Amino acid sequence: MKHQPPGPAAKSRAAGEDSPVDTVAAAADAPVPAGRELPDTAGVAKAAAADAAEHGMPPVEPMLATLGTRADVSDEEEWGFEMKWDGVRAIAEVTPEGTRLISRNGNDMTAAYPELQELGQRLFGERAVLDGEIVAINKAGRPDFGLLQPRMHLTKRREIEAAAARTPVHLMLFDLLWLDGNSLLDLPYAQRREILHQAVEPAEEAGHVQVPPALEMSLDDAVDSSRELGLEGVMAKRLDSAYSSGRRTRNWIKLKNSFTQEVVVVGWRPGKGSRAHKIGSLLVAVPDGHDLTYIGRVGSGLSEKDLALVGGKLRKLGRKTAPLGDVPAADASDAQWVRPVLVGEVTYSERTATGKLRHPAWRGLRPDKKPSDVVVEIPHH
Repeated sequence: MKHQPPGPAAKSRAAGEDSPVDTVAAAADAPVPAGRELPDTAGVAKAAAADAAEHGMPPVEPMLATLGTRADVSDEEEWGFEMKWDGVRAIAEVTPEGTRLISRNGNDMTAAYPELQELGQRLFGERAVLDGEIVAINKAGRPDFGLLQPRMHLTKRREIEAAAARTPVHLMLFDLLWLDGNSLLDLPYAQRREILHQAVEPAEEAGHVQVPPALEMSLDDAVDSSRELGLEGVMAKRLDSAYSSGRRTRNWIKLKNSFTQEVVVVGWRPGKGSRAHKIGSLLVAVPDGHDLTYIGRVGSGLSEKDLALVGGKLRKLGRKTAPLGDVPAADASDAQWVRPVLVGEVTYSERTATGKLRHPAWRGLRPDKKPSDVVVEIPHH
C-alpha cells in the first residue's frame, strides 16, 4: 500500500489521456514475467475478511446496469461513458492482509487470481472497496471470455499458477466505493471516478491492475470505438448518480454490440454422429417469477472442453422430471433433465415472438452467477 498521493504526472495519466486502445494494448503486453513468483493466497481471504470486519468495511454488492439503447441516453451531457469489458465482475476488498475478490453472487475468488494481489501495492491508502471486471486478453489484444473460462473453475494452487503464467488476467477498475473509513456510495459517479483515478497508481508495464479512462467522446463514437476494439459494448452512467449496492437501475445503461443472454441449464439431449453418447445440446431457460420459462436448446459453440466440463457437472445434477412445464415435445422427447442450478451464457441472432432464441451459441458457464441473478435482457425503448 502506498501512502502518498500520486504526483502530477501520475494524475495526468490517470485522468484519461490514454485511450481505450492504449488500455487494451497495455494489458495485452503485460504477461507474467518468467520466474516471477506469484503471491501465496492461502489464508488471504480469511485474514482480509477479518480485517475488513474489524475496521468497519461495509459489505457491498455490485450495482447492476439495465440493457438499453441510444434512446435511453437522451442528454449526453448528463452521462459518462466507459467501455464494457467482457469478463467477470469483481468487488475487491483491499486490506493490509491482502486483497479479497468477491464475485457477483458472493463467491470468494481470491485464490483463483493471485496476480491481482498487486492491487494493494497500487492503492494510495490502507483499505478500500472497489468495483471492476476481471478480463483475459487474447493474442489479438482483445478481451476474450473464452480464455477466462478455464481459470474460473480452478481450485488447486499448482493448476492456478500454471494457468496464471499461460493466461494472465487483468483487473479493470471502474468505481471506488469506500476508502479508509469513508463511504463514497452516496457521492455522484463523476466524483467517485475522480477519486478513483487519484487513489490507484497507474499500472506499470507488467502490471495487472488498470483504471481505464472514461471516454471523452460522443456516445456514437464510443460505440464505434468499442466495435473496432472487439469489445462487448459501452456502459453509460449518469454523472450525478449514487452507487446503488445490489440494485439494478436505469442510472447505468449497457449498450451491447451483440445479443447475449444468461441462461439456466434445465436439461440436455444426447448427440448424434461424433457426439453420440455425449451432450448434443443443452436445454435452457430463464427465470419468470418463481418459475422457469424455456427459451430453446443450444448445441452450437460447445467445444470438447465445454462438453467435458459441462457434462461432468450435469451428471451430478440429474433428475427424473422436467423442472419446467413448457418444453416442446420435440425437445423433450429424449431430454435428460437436471436440477436448474447451473448458469451459462449464450449469444443469439434474434428472439421469436414467443421469446425463444434464434441461432443460439454457447459462450460458457458462469459460476459467478446464480439462477436468481438471470434476467431476460431485452432493451426497452
